[in-house]
Amino acid sequence: MELMFTALGGLALFLLAMQMMTDGLKGFAGQQLRHLLGHWTRTPLRGLGAGLLITGIVQSSSAVTVATIGFVNAGLLNLGQALGVIFGANVGTTMTGWLVSLVGFGFRIEAFALPILAVGVAFKLISSQHRTRSLGQALTGFALFFLGLSLLKDALGGFTDGLENGALLASDYHWLVFVVIGFIATVLTQSSSAALAVILTAAASQLLSLDDAAAAVIGANLGTTSTAALSVIRATANAKRLAVGHILFNGVTALIAMIILPIMLWFVAVLAELLNLEANAAVSLALFHTLFNVLGAVIVLPFVPQITRLLGRFFRSVEEDSARPRHLDDTLTSTPDLAVAAVNAEIHRLRELVYGVVRAALDREGLQAAQLEPKTEAISRLNLAIYDYIMRLRGESMSQPLVEELTRCVRRCRYLEEVTRLAPNIVELKITTMQLQHARLTEDLERYIASIRQLVAEDSSLTNMSVPLETCYQALKSDVLTMAVRQGLSVENSSRMLDVLSAVKRLTSQWVKSSPPLPE
Repeated sequence: MELMFTALGGLALFLLAMQMMTDGLKGFAGQQLRHLLGHWTRTPLRGLGAGLLITGIVQSSSAVTVATIGFVNAGLLNLGQALGVIFGANVGTTMTGWLVSLVGFGFRIEAFALPILAVGVAFKLISSQHRTRSLGQALTGFALFFLGLSLLKDALGGFTDGLENGALLASDYHWLVFVVIGFIATVLTQSSSAALAVILTAAASQLLSLDDAAAAVIGANLGTTSTAALSVIRATANAKRLAVGHILFNGVTALIAMIILPIMLWFVAVLAELLNLEANAAVSLALFHTLFNVLGAVIVLPFVPQITRLLGRFFRSVEEDSARPRHLDDTLTSTPDLAVAAVNAEIHRLRELVYGVVRAALDREGLQAAQLEPKTEAISRLNLAIYDYIMRLRGESMSQPLVEELTRCVRRCRYLEEVTRLAPNIVELKITTMQLQHARLTEDLERYIASIRQLVAEDSSLTNMSVPLETCYQALKSDVLTMAVRQGLSVENSSRMLDVLSAVKRLTSQWVKSSPPLPE
């Protein structure tokens, strides 16, 4: 029982140390790491290098995976770049195995862990600078990492005396069970590093055979995908695709490693001898872990473009589907009349999408401007696709009427783009008015909203709607100026309110200009 509590305490200390190391290093070098992740990942190969380097520094592939998913969610990384980072993170996480096997088992841990702990705590408690305190936290975590490992080593070494390896599972397929055990250990601890430390310690203590421990390492590697799967439950479609890509990569890597497990273990033994590495189970497992992750990256990396296209078929959002042109066909470019008709049909669909955004801004209560972003981004992508198609038609010989029609199409796209850009101002106007709690302002805004709603719903001309729209606009403008003079509305707030009002007024005129020309 005492050995069990010692092992659990060592594992708990190890997990705490990993968290402290990761948080401390992110605090110490977080800005530089974010810059590296955002600017040095333009190709999958560079992404792999960035993922490897960052994971090696922060000692947490899960942290790098979650950060990468965040970058994908924010649109700062595309799927191909992010896949490279994930592959690199998988290779980078193997450094923990080397840290455990070469340092943790190669030296008397207390001799250097305790002085590092003292320095780390001193930095943490004495310094007032954030980066120095973060460095202190990282050093403290680094020291606790090895102290936790020491406890694990002592506890599992004690188990060896009373347990005969091989009596645990006598099936011909028992190594598959160790794959499952490694997987479950990683899922429960949410740290493949912790699971790997336990496996390496058990192997070094002769509690596990090399074959069984290698199978458990494969399972632990596969278990890291649980972090990605859990972190994208409510994420964007691209982030979900990245999680699937992560699972696919780890699954392929694990499958290859399981199929050629005997060959890999033989190769590990040969390579360890060639490199003059110490002949022990922990070093062999660290080398095995590195080899099969590098092998997986080498095999999968050349196929990133194909994997990206394949993943693009999954988790398609409504916005992504709406952003894809439905009428623009490259085969029509050689027939200008049909191509121009297709452009007009696509612009009609684009206008319907813009109408949906404007109506949402007008009608939905409690809507935040940020909630419109997925739809506005889809509209922007469709707009760009239409522009691109029109540009490709320029090289075709067209009659003057068709040239003029295409010019009108470009103008309509420009007007609709402007309406989309201005739509969030309606939301801001409604929110600001509600916060001011001014009865007259609220009534005038409701009339203005009703007039805009009628304009966009009935596709009325600006001439027909100019009087009610202008009347409501002037009333709102007067309300804001009156509040600034009589009720102490700040100059900054009143100026912002007038700017938003002006933007909404411009939206109405741009909407009318985007209308299709009347038939002759």
